[in-house]
Amino acid sequence: FSFITYCVKMAFAGRTVAVVNDLSIDEQLYLYDVTRRMKQTIQKGGDLSDFKLMDEDIAVYLIFMEDSTRTKESFRNAAKFHGVKLNDFDCKQSSFSKKESLTDTMKMLYGYSCKRTVFVMRTKMEGVCRWMESAMNEYSTKMGLPQAAFLNAGDGRHEHPTQEFLDEFSFLEQLNWDRSSIHLALVGDLFHGRTVHSKADGLQIFEKVKVDLIAPDEIAMPEEYVRLMIDHGFQVTKYESIDSYLQSGNVAKIWYFTRLQLERMGDKIRQKEHTLRKCVTFREEMIPLMSADTRFYHPLPRHSQYPTIPSFLDNTYLNNWDKQAMNGYFTRITLLGMVAGKLGADFTGKAPLLPSVRNIVDVDFVALVQPDSPDCKKKDGKDFKIGIKQIADGVVIDHIGTGTDIQKIWDQIDKIHSIMKLYVVSSHGVYESTSQKGIFKGIISVPEQETWPTPELKRLAAIAPGCTLNIIKNGAVESKYQLHMPPKIYNFKDIHCKNTDCISHPSSFENAIPEFYRVDNNTFRCKYCSRQHNYQQIWQHSALL
Repeated sequence: FSFITYCVKMAFAGRTVAVVNDLSIDEQLYLYDVTRRMKQTIQKGGDLSDFKLMDEDIAVYLIFMEDSTRTKESFRNAAKFHGVKLNDFDCKQSSFSKKESLTDTMKMLYGYSCKRTVFVMRTKMEGVCRWMESAMNEYSTKMGLPQAAFLNAGDGRHEHPTQEFLDEFSFLEQLNWDRSSIHLALVGDLFHGRTVHSKADGLQIFEKVKVDLIAPDEIAMPEEYVRLMIDHGFQVTKYESIDSYLQSGNVAKIWYFTRLQLERMGDKIRQKEHTLRKCVTFREEMIPLMSADTRFYHPLPRHSQYPTIPSFLDNTYLNNWDKQAMNGYFTRITLLGMVAGKLGADFTGKAPLLPSVRNIVDVDFVALVQPDSPDCKKKDGKDFKIGIKQIADGVVIDHIGTGTDIQKIWDQIDKIHSIMKLYVVSSHGVYESTSQKGIFKGIISVPEQETWPTPELKRLAAIAPGCTLNIIKNGAVESKYQLHMPPKIYNFKDIHCKNTDCISHPSSFENAIPEFYRVDNNTFRCKYCSRQHNYQQIWQHSALL
């Protein structure tokens, strides 16, 4: 048993799966291949010892803070398959009723096992597994415990990666394991349905993807997921109803239905319930329009009174949702085996990018202007920064909030003073550009400030991207830095996610540290719930509210 083999095994052990992309495409394909082999072995009555953990010192906790049948029971039975210590945590009878935080609860449960612990979590709060991964990794190091694994069994309307894995496995079975292309129709409540959101990433296992989105505007797929699909190269087409879709003449052979999640809707949308249901409910007269190789899927449960896939379809060739539900048991057996350390020694593919570097703009956001640059030539002190009291030595922050909105520029100046704690003798103001009439900029002049450390430059870039910082010596510019929008904003008490369901939102009282990753020029994504914000939205500084 070599150290190299041990390291390969540990590539999966203790891994958290909060979103689909926490497993690389190669790793997802490995999961599907192992599941395929194990399912065949079960069907043939073969020896399953190569797939089983069989270690009662390994613990699996089921922590379901929202109701569940299929996900919870498939994980329960998958854990029993492995012969591990299974703990079905009763959230309703726990200290949650005494307002104990999730973080404190996980620490307590973590210490009750001799070996690795796997937490399977379903929560209304979004981003829980990502925060637990961070908080518990620090805790495990401190307490000398093996790294815990957290599996997201559905968090709010964010993602449901383990459902996505069983869905993709089911699609591959229908396509006879051909990954060259897939044409898929997503039907139903695409706005609240986290299972369809996960498909924006999960479908990347196919080389060519065509997705038809069938839902009225009130429950349509959120634009951030549509953009993500398009960015991945998917061909995306939208339809208001099944009727309009069937009239298009280009109908998929794989249909994926979701129920209307009325419990997550506001009163205004619920008033349109009948109309919305009609748009996304399959009718009996539509059956002749389906080809013989068409199959329907549904993550379940169906609404007993108003199902989008009515019961008259149960015994037809279209029914693949029953087989899909069974696949949840098989894929979750494999996933538990991977993160608990049993499976993975034979994996040879690529690992995923870390969450902090996926799809993030990579830029040098603090740029030192070369000494021979025209922007850095020495100037006579009389001409430097007209309108600001000239200084012989110190720092001048220029081009703050450049634009036409003077109030916003003043807000930016106030934010710099407050967050950077520039409680020193200084001067500042808003002035019209000498080169562009009608364009204004803010300037802060700080005398006697001899240096500006790199960490502080990065903080300034996060607070006021687009500004420049000039180091003045003997009345001239000795060095100049151009500060651009950073790839990541974190470690500021003045930022938080605006999604009230996110674990990093102040209302959660979980003290999750807010982090945002830049995905394009002015857009940042929350580390935990993946909600996108423009630059101004992440700041809670009083000047910006």
